[in-house]
Amino acid sequence: MEQAELTALLTAQGLRMVDEVGPLASTTEVAAAVSRLRAAGHSPDLVSAVVGQAHLRVRAAAKFGPFADRMLFTRAGLEQATRLEVAARHAGRFRDAGAHRVADLGCGIGGDALGLAGIGLDVLAVDADETTAALAAYNLAPFGESVTVRHGRAEETDVDGWDAVWLDPARRTAGHSETSRTAPEDWSPSLDWAFDLAGRMPVGIKLGPGLDRDLIPDDVEAQWISVDGSTVELVLWSGSLRREGVRRSALVLRGGSAAELTAPGDTDDEPVRDLGAFVHEPEGAVIRARLIGEVARSLDAGMLGGGIAYLTSDTPLTNPFVQSFRVRETLPLKTGAIDAALRKADIGTLEIKKRGVDVDPAQFRRKLTLRGAASATLILTRMGEGRDAKRVAILADRV
Repeated sequence: MEQAELTALLTAQGLRMVDEVGPLASTTEVAAAVSRLRAAGHSPDLVSAVVGQAHLRVRAAAKFGPFADRMLFTRAGLEQATRLEVAARHAGRFRDAGAHRVADLGCGIGGDALGLAGIGLDVLAVDADETTAALAAYNLAPFGESVTVRHGRAEETDVDGWDAVWLDPARRTAGHSETSRTAPEDWSPSLDWAFDLAGRMPVGIKLGPGLDRDLIPDDVEAQWISVDGSTVELVLWSGSLRREGVRRSALVLRGGSAAELTAPGDTDDEPVRDLGAFVHEPEGAVIRARLIGEVARSLDAGMLGGGIAYLTSDTPLTNPFVQSFRVRETLPLKTGAIDAALRKADIGTLEIKKRGVDVDPAQFRRKLTLRGAASATLILTRMGEGRDAKRVAILADRV
């Protein structure tokens, strides 16, 4: 968003027009709204800002629910914003640790600050980008004097007198649209600065779930979070925000329910065993936290293949940390054999999953004949370990 668009948007007319335009879900609706507003004599900056916000509010509903209807966004800010249900859980950890005043450094559009302020904490929200800080101020305005929003850099913010810090280092190049990710040494503030602060006071640091594990300090709790099947973030907790005896945790949120697995460190995998009646795929947060073995032991399951994040057992399971599949048959990983089995089973809708094999699922799908009325899941992977490992295709059904 350009400064001229922001200026036009943050007026009584601009904000009223966003509400009047309503949700714009498709490019066709966006184009029609632009034509209508321009024909009515509104300036290009105002039209661009209003239509852009109406479209972003539709996309934001997935993260903010009904709150999105009164918020303002940039594309990059929305992309990086924490989902409200996750932010609420982060806020609860600050409250449970005894924090009353939290500085949110790198607040973006204010997603995490919403969670903090929503449970009654005082918040200092700071962002280095002037436009983003202005939108955060608008989004957080309903909380009145309990929230202070500033334009500034995290490294230059005085946090004396604040009980704890929430820190979201910028991991993208500058700008307000979806942008390319940068290397850790280019993050703002740097990881070194963030880790130094975490060594001096209670800090939560939000990072991408794929962070190089060698960069994680020994004295923090590393918590990976999955939401509805997607691993969305890694948070490093220090000081009183870190739970006693916990260095690895996997939080799984799905369909409004929550489950968490914790451990004092990485856990060893269970031994590889023969394919049973079921295959189980651990949630991404469990895999990232290296707690697959912990899940396997709790389910009396074993590894399907050496170094492959699939489990197998002979009993059906209902467990929040895995998605389970009932095995129909095992096939060689060859297109002809698989295609014949799909035709025989009348399968026209096929979910393809893969681990441990160099196969592009999209290209593989194009080689198959899918014309039946039934549906199934095809798991492309390796079974066994070492020299005995073999590439297989497992035809299965979701449990």
